[in-house]
Amino acid sequence: MRVVVVGQGYVGLPLAIRAARRGHRVVGLDTDARRVEDLKCGRSVVEDVTAAQLEFVLREGTYQPATGAQAVPEFDVAVIAVPTPLRDGVPDLSHVIEAGRTVGRHLREGALVVLESTSYPGTTRTVLGPVLEEESGLRMGRQFALGFSPERIDPGNRSWTLETTPKLVSGIDAASLARTADFYAGLVEHVVPVSRCEEAELAKLVENTFRAVNIALVNELAQVAHDTGLDVREALDAAATKPFGFLPFAPGPGIGGHCLPIDPVYLSWWAAQARNGRGSMLIDMAERINAARPAHVVDRVRGHLATQGRTLAGARVMLLGLAYKPGSGDLRESPALDVARLLRVEGAQVCAADPFVEPAAVGGVRLVSVTDEELAAADVVVVVTDHDVFDYDQVAARSAFVLDCRGRLAGRAATAVVEQL
Repeated sequence: MRVVVVGQGYVGLPLAIRAARRGHRVVGLDTDARRVEDLKCGRSVVEDVTAAQLEFVLREGTYQPATGAQAVPEFDVAVIAVPTPLRDGVPDLSHVIEAGRTVGRHLREGALVVLESTSYPGTTRTVLGPVLEEESGLRMGRQFALGFSPERIDPGNRSWTLETTPKLVSGIDAASLARTADFYAGLVEHVVPVSRCEEAELAKLVENTFRAVNIALVNELAQVAHDTGLDVREALDAAATKPFGFLPFAPGPGIGGHCLPIDPVYLSWWAAQARNGRGSMLIDMAERINAARPAHVVDRVRGHLATQGRTLAGARVMLLGLAYKPGSGDLRESPALDVARLLRVEGAQVCAADPFVEPAAVGGVRLVSVTDEELAAADVVVVVTDHDVFDYDQVAARSAFVLDCRGRLAGRAATAVVEQL
């Protein structure tokens, strides 16, 4: 089939390459001209797509990266995978609407349009659908099919990939659902039909809100345990031995990525709109707890320096890891960036080690390698993102003081003073 994928980032690019490898003729559309040029030259812009995979579909002619609405061909399927950020705490669907206008201008009778971008219930039917109708002059459900299939991309995860992760599929009517399910059945191992788009949209928000709320719980418990002299990680490990009724979550310096810091806010905002201002007290409290974690990390660093009669001003602080998750270079909403910013505001000299991050991507933070000299020169070393490539025995042996936000130094022999977050 002729397929257009709007958005060539962490979600859209793997989908476009998978469709191209399955024999579809795919145009990958993106507004970022530099990204498109990189893709045309065989340079992948996300870690889940290798250069070899990209070069193969370029050579076969089944994948064409492009920018500009004029590059959109007549298509059988269009998939919209664009960002849905927050703007002042309110969902920003401007990218979805603009993508809908682009797709709508080229929409032909009988085509299928699928939204993959995460949003609140009703977005597909009441926001995207009317835009497509206005631009095309066609009617959804009668002259074109419209579906929603939320992305479940976990960047860097080698076990659960686009192909192996069960794919939720839905449609605005039975025919649209069938068309959406049929398209994805050719790309992934298992599709899971959901009767309506609204329930599928809610399911996506529930998945990540579940995680965010439970992370907030253990983050708050970590502060309680620290204040009372208890080892929260040992307690959580003990609780995790229960074979039913408990799922383990670990405390940390905050949450990052496109999903966890944003999706719960979408859900609470939608609930407030639908229920006369009554959102979700639990979700709102969890969001505040998680958002406060970078400041708590800085408080702990400040507290250690105070025991030595020092302040953050002029102190040398080394951060281990800047990406929001281990094994990845993804900086989206990373709490490490907030930690670095807050430290620098108070005059600390901040450097960071992260072999997955390009130097140009981190403004104002000096990137270094993890050497004995750098560790020894730091007044405080903070393990923010626990990449496996770091030598934690070296960190424990060569540092003066380590604030371990991820529990990686627990149980290791250490000459450093080590505190768990």
